[in-house]
Amino acid sequence: MDGSSAPLPRGAAGLGTLAGLDAGLPQRTLKSAIGCVGVGLHSGQRVRISLHPAPAESGIVFRRTDLGVDIPAIFDAVVDTRLCTVIGAGDVPEARIGTVEHLLAALRGCGIDNARVDLDGPEVPILDGSAASFVFLLDCAGSAAQDAPRREIEVLRPVRVEDGDGFVELQPRERGAGFDMALSIDFDAAAIGHQALALELTAGSFRQELARARTFTLASEIAGLQAAGLALGGSLENAVVVDEERVLNPGGLRMPDEFVRHKMLDAVGDLALAGPLLRARLVAHRPGHTLNNRVLRALFADPGAWRHVPATALPGWLSAAA
Repeated sequence: MDGSSAPLPRGAAGLGTLAGLDAGLPQRTLKSAIGCVGVGLHSGQRVRISLHPAPAESGIVFRRTDLGVDIPAIFDAVVDTRLCTVIGAGDVPEARIGTVEHLLAALRGCGIDNARVDLDGPEVPILDGSAASFVFLLDCAGSAAQDAPRREIEVLRPVRVEDGDGFVELQPRERGAGFDMALSIDFDAAAIGHQALALELTAGSFRQELARARTFTLASEIAGLQAAGLALGGSLENAVVVDEERVLNPGGLRMPDEFVRHKMLDAVGDLALAGPLLRARLVAHRPGHTLNNRVLRALFADPGAWRHVPATALPGWLSAAA
């Protein structure tokens, strides 16, 4: 982990007090439990996952049922950011859960504030490599309002982290409530190249523009990844594989700029580790899980850069789900 700033105590940002905030939109949890079985992208292990309703103010909590350990989905629980976001319990080193970002993006995009996620293994199943299957599960489970107000974290001044020519910056919103993103990527592989996307994030735009975008990799890197114990569960069924100017998946891409859309999907999931919704603008070039986590650590290390505010319906990015 290359975070350069000291984090708040675990959970401080995500589960902070609501004292002084006006009641507004209610928090939401699942109406019923639901689950599935899949394979971990990096571990290659078969994992059973189930999503459960949870009390108001509990946030998203992952439970390793095989170890009996709970791990809160909060920024300072992140212990690794190589190719995915991994959270862990500091006092139980073997209690780790990898590839949490796609599920967290789906939970955020579907307006779920509180849920318990049970897994009997070390990684969230990759399913088809996007967030679409998780959105389907959440739609089947349904959601229910809770007797507690939803709140947001308003970014008050720019916070920026850099790595080479890549950067991630959180800026104050110019138009009040809501969350929007402007993100670009650059890859030498001709099939990817330079791609950029700007998006006002709502429940509708998440489903339509981001949820189906799949994770991707370069064919030239697969052998090295597997030698390092990564991508052991990867296949053309759960990842887009690029070989210079060619996309090797028989069905091709789901959208011409699927690559930048997936990077934006990753950012939604990684920034969900703030806990409450961010009221901010994200500007990023060549982002990744490491920079996404570093910007949250930098934000919460500066008490003057953010504050809790009541959640509002419009133009908030979860307005359609609320």
